[in-house]
Amino acid sequence: MAVFIYAVLINGYGFWIMGADKRRAEQHRWRISEKRIWLAAAMFGSLGVWLGMHAFRHKTKHRSFVYGVPLLFFAESALVLLYIINRK
Repeated sequence: MAVFIYAVLINGYGFWIMGADKRRAEQHRWRISEKRIWLAAAMFGSLGVWLGMHAFRHKTKHRSFVYGVPLLFFAESALVLLYIINRK
């Protein structure tokens, strides 16, 4: 149950961080660093970051995000599946 709650929270944070950075960019305010966005994605929040990219149309011209975030999501998904399969 704790893993499910963590997944919801980190992906919610990933989604939120993309929206917050987009708003800040539009208002010419201090931005959230790409390092922080990548950190959220790497902590199994890549789905939230990926959905946020598309929902807010943010970082969609950055190749590292366009290709890296989905790749990270699929790698994280494979790790989760391997964990579930080997857990039994």
